[in-house]
Amino acid sequence: MIDHNTIQRIIDTAEIIDVIQDFVSLKKRGVNYLGLCPFHNEKTPSFTVSAVKGIYKCFGCGKGGNAVNFIMEHEHLGYPEALKYLAKKYNIDVVEKELTAEEIQQQNERDSLLVVSKYANTYYQDKLHKHTDGRAIGLSYFKERGFRDEIIQKFELGFSLDIRDAFTKAAIENGYKLEFLEKAGFTIVKDDDKYDRFRGRVMFPIHGLSGNVIGFGGRVLKKDEKTAKYLNSPESEIYHKSKVLYGMFQAKTAITQADKCYLVEGYTDVISMHQSGIENVVASSGTSLTIDQIRLIKRFTPNVTIIYDGDAAGIKASLRGIDLVLEQGLNVRVLLLPDGEDPDSFAKSHSASELIDFITKNEEDFIKFKTRLLSKDAKNDPVKKASLITDIVRSISVIPDGITRTVYIKECSRILDIDEKILYSESNKIRRKSTDAETKSISPDEVYKTASPSVPSFIEGYYAEHQERELIRLLLHYGPLVLYTYQEDKYDEPREVKVAEYIISEILNDDLEFKNLIYKQIFQEYLDGMAKKELPESKQFIYHTDQHISKLAADLLSPGYTISKIFKKGGVLIETEEMKLKQMVPETIVAYKRKILEIAQQDISEKLKDLADKNLSNEEINTIQKEYMQITTAIRAISKDRGWVVFR
Repeated sequence: MIDHNTIQRIIDTAEIIDVIQDFVSLKKRGVNYLGLCPFHNEKTPSFTVSAVKGIYKCFGCGKGGNAVNFIMEHEHLGYPEALKYLAKKYNIDVVEKELTAEEIQQQNERDSLLVVSKYANTYYQDKLHKHTDGRAIGLSYFKERGFRDEIIQKFELGFSLDIRDAFTKAAIENGYKLEFLEKAGFTIVKDDDKYDRFRGRVMFPIHGLSGNVIGFGGRVLKKDEKTAKYLNSPESEIYHKSKVLYGMFQAKTAITQADKCYLVEGYTDVISMHQSGIENVVASSGTSLTIDQIRLIKRFTPNVTIIYDGDAAGIKASLRGIDLVLEQGLNVRVLLLPDGEDPDSFAKSHSASELIDFITKNEEDFIKFKTRLLSKDAKNDPVKKASLITDIVRSISVIPDGITRTVYIKECSRILDIDEKILYSESNKIRRKSTDAETKSISPDEVYKTASPSVPSFIEGYYAEHQERELIRLLLHYGPLVLYTYQEDKYDEPREVKVAEYIISEILNDDLEFKNLIYKQIFQEYLDGMAKKELPESKQFIYHTDQHISKLAADLLSPGYTISKIFKKGGVLIETEEMKLKQMVPETIVAYKRKILEIAQQDISEKLKDLADKNLSNEEINTIQKEYMQITTAIRAISKDRGWVVFR
């Protein structure tokens, strides 16, 4: 691994003209250099290199990037090898980061804990099947739960003898150090005394994604009010409870194939569903769902169904988990089992086809679920109903995707019989507050004058690729430049508004968002920089660790046409883009908003044509017609504001 400081030194030292001239004959053309592209056959040079910006761009084949990208592309090298190539060219010693003594110790500790856990897993299984107590107590318990032999083997279930230090003694006799037995949580050490943590329990090993055993859950079989029913391994170098889902190792293939994950609460819920033929299921192991666990699911599928038993009080306490899942961009559905049932018992009494059929018919989106669950309390109480609506809108507002938010707002409007515009307004208000809190910046509404009339609040999810790209180009070229200064009051100090601040404020004002993920990432980095009062320079994106962003930056920052010497000699003043920013940036914002409005107008226009075939109520028809008129009015307002001709 190349040291970060060495990477930075290589990037700072490598002159792109010097690097590329080793392979391409370049001729100076204005402030840039021109040559024949090395990546495709051409007779007329279209390969342009900018020494100032440190980028190359071929306008023939489209390839572009920085000095490192060029070496990677031309010499067919990986990123580290390309860096070493440039380091050798400039006689830079490559410092490959060596593990410190502390890091080596940490790695050794991790390996030792994995070895100890593997031994423990084998030991517990052996006792379950071969020891008298294991068969009589542990295996009998699993059989009573209805688990077949093959499912017990699949999940590697085991048993810890009800003897104070049986496991600890056996492990030490087999050469395992007490230090690692204690760190892994198998042995509790107090002064000179040491004893087994899991004695007298049936054992559920917890696997990491690679299949290594990283922790255990143990269930006590004796009825003792002073003893916890379930006991988990403590946090260690290999086991972090908040980042692990029980059954993920066994379920990951099925989750990917089904493109769906069922989320339950406990170990036996997972095992019983597997035994019934439903394998794309994992458990949060009885803890509150965490962001890390949600992201683990998202690695395999964006679709999750949370299965609850009939305990209403427990469900209400778990509702926050739904919002966390929504916030991470997953598609959430909820299934409520019949009273007195949990996934374990329900799976045992139904076949796989019956389970799937029940889930398909009864799972519902979170709005219907929350409404049905909470409306019982609201009934005819207006205050409680308002609280219910706010609760649901708050859930909708955390959804990152604009199209999905729009769909849910429409659904919420229909179910709760409340005007969509009110829901949009409330959702936007919540999202703005969240954005302000995250960026710790002044609300754009309070600071900046809008470039144009706002778009209606229900406009979300429409995509204007060309206009998004142009706004990102302006950010990369001119983001940190001052667009204009203004004073709120004659006694106040003049305030500078930079190009990036202006564009960001305009996008946030109307709760718009870029749909292209690369553009979205660049926008977010400018937003983060705005919060820190350190707007990023274009170099940050040219040498970005994400190669897609790096190449896009090179593309958008590539030099265009140069001004002819004829005009320069004749003394003709040619305005540059930078000279026209005050006009150009607002115009681009307006073009972006107008394009989105026109796409929305076309979409609703198509809906109006099909109204006769859809048997909609007069109220629904009126809503669509009102939306069309609002969009048309907004287009006219924007066009009038900029002096554009409206042809509609």
